[in-house]
Amino acid sequence: MLISIIVPAFNEEGILADSLASIRQAATAFDAAGFGWELIVCDNNSTDRTGEIARQAGAHVVFELVNQIARARNAGAAVARGQWLVFVDADSHPSPGLFADVAQEIAGGRCLAGGSTVAVDLDHAGARLVVHGWNLTSRLMRWAAGSFIFCEAAAFREIGGFSLRFYAAEEIDLFRRLKRLARARGGSIRVLSKHPLHTSARKAHLYSPREFLVFQLKTILTAGRTLRSAEGSALWYDGRR
Repeated sequence: MLISIIVPAFNEEGILADSLASIRQAATAFDAAGFGWELIVCDNNSTDRTGEIARQAGAHVVFELVNQIARARNAGAAVARGQWLVFVDADSHPSPGLFADVAQEIAGGRCLAGGSTVAVDLDHAGARLVVHGWNLTSRLMRWAAGSFIFCEAAAFREIGGFSLRFYAAEEIDLFRRLKRLARARGGSIRVLSKHPLHTSARKAHLYSPREFLVFQLKTILTAGRTLRSAEGSALWYDGRR
């Protein structure tokens, strides 16, 4: 069994080395389970040292010219050799315990795809409430957060990977299609919660509550059209770091 760990990255020179080090440490759980693994970084048209840092860390680096998270993840998956794909965002730090839980799901033979609840270091009560609400929704709806997704490679390719129609919320679209496939196959979708993914709270520091509220209102009023362009999804694509 080979696991392909895929990290999309855009201008992440400040944090990428630490993130890749944590991923390598977490992957010792795959070693313990008898699984092989490879590390792939998609440099999504960065203008800094992202690609160089990834190569120095021993990752297989691919380049995607169009700045879009769905394209970056698909580009990484296109060169992946593994039977399973694990997508980890560049500002996230999985633990060996989380990867061990993924290995257990894979070995069980019924799981088709899944994700994890998330944990962020926040001292703002409102932001903590948002994270708690997302984790509850994720488990109830079986929607994985984009920061951590694991999926059988054959299933990912069967449904066509991430849709290029979306610049944000592409993971929800992906899991809607994966759930249909799981029902047809008699498989399962799992959102793990024993070892939450530690991910960055930088958006809470980079953007004001007003900016988040304006985006949410625009998304509702335009029936989701904001999710279909980089301009509409500026919170992900304006380059703030």
